[in-house]
Amino acid sequence: MTTNSGGRGGLLSWYFRTNLLVRILVGLIIGAVVGIILGMIAEGQEGVTIADRFVQYFGFFGDIFIRLLKMIVVPVVLFSLIGGAASIAPSKLGRVGIKVLVFYLLTSAVAVAIGLVLANLMKPGLGFNVVGDPSAEVALRAAPSLATVLLNIVPTNPIEALAKGDILPIIFFAILFGIALSIIKESGNQTVAKAAVLLEDVLSAAAEAMYKIVAGIMQYAPIGVFVLIASVFAKQGPGAVGPLLLVTLTVYIGLVLHIIICYGGFLGAFKLSLVKFLRKGSEPAITAFVTRSSSGTLPITLRVTEEDMGAPRFIGSFSLPLGATINMDGTAIYLGVCAMFIGYATNSPLTFDQQMTVVITATLASIGTAGVPGAGAIMLLMVMDSIGMGVQAGTAIAAAYAMILGIDALLDMGRTSTNVVGDMVGTVIVSKSEGILDTGKWK
Repeated sequence: MTTNSGGRGGLLSWYFRTNLLVRILVGLIIGAVVGIILGMIAEGQEGVTIADRFVQYFGFFGDIFIRLLKMIVVPVVLFSLIGGAASIAPSKLGRVGIKVLVFYLLTSAVAVAIGLVLANLMKPGLGFNVVGDPSAEVALRAAPSLATVLLNIVPTNPIEALAKGDILPIIFFAILFGIALSIIKESGNQTVAKAAVLLEDVLSAAAEAMYKIVAGIMQYAPIGVFVLIASVFAKQGPGAVGPLLLVTLTVYIGLVLHIIICYGGFLGAFKLSLVKFLRKGSEPAITAFVTRSSSGTLPITLRVTEEDMGAPRFIGSFSLPLGATINMDGTAIYLGVCAMFIGYATNSPLTFDQQMTVVITATLASIGTAGVPGAGAIMLLMVMDSIGMGVQAGTAIAAAYAMILGIDALLDMGRTSTNVVGDMVGTVIVSKSEGILDTGKWK
């Protein structure tokens, strides 16, 4: 609804007119300031501090934000994955399709590995000792072994997996269901094919509805972030600033290294210049950084890969929309670093098996991540649950997760830009491998 200077448009129109990123950053800054001030106030009656009172009376608003995010995890993964898998026509899953898919999944696995290696070296959150509400703390579930994780990917009962929110079995089932749906869409039986197309449309509409809900939840994010960050700083004090800066630095170093080593390595193997590529791809990369949306950047990415990089339209029209759905290298790095941060910050460093589970979960979950702002925070919930460190309101894990939420918008800008760069690299090298790239545009 358009508002004017006369104030028409509703009492909160100024809130919704303001850029979401700005609102989240304001919530983060004010929350940190309020939390530090509350933490400095002396104890009140009966040894109860003002900070305790703040958490008691206002912590609800932060907890509801976490519950809203957890609410959306299963339906987003299920509908997005089925729709994404079903959208890949079997006829396209030939040589080009296989190359594109392998590139996306391989680079996602490399990305999360880079994130984990960096986090092991830089150890963000180590010694921070984040605290939660003692009454809310629960014993961590024993982390399953890597062999158990691999076995449990195949569900014995998909409905039970959905009810329990077991992410890896849901991902496995959704991919199989989507592929089967894609195949029967091209069935010789017109009745069956028509029903399959109708079901895909219904599932796609359901996925879009979930994205709208995510967008609505993100409108509440500044309030949730304010309360969560204020609670963390009230308990932890100014010492929380350092770990947050270290997490941000670690993620961005990982993003830069991934672009140079992984993407630069692939381009170099096909005798293409990374410097020229980055110069040509600067417009979509910057647009993705600002908008924080791979899907929203798609029209620009399509134009640049064809006109400036020489990739044929039929390759880009397949690889780029697919990449906006399943290629989340920047998000994979973010997941690796942030999972390690939560482990270090809560005095529960991730074991080797847990780290390998993060690689598997992040790689597979990236297939079902919506290319919209805020999706990475939802994926982080999945990853933490898969390693036995589920986010429960009031716990130390929830407090550490809240810290990530506070800076998520800043991290989202870098990871989205990296995601889009990866989509373009995949499109270019697959075109070059097929001998159909216009190399004249690279001279």
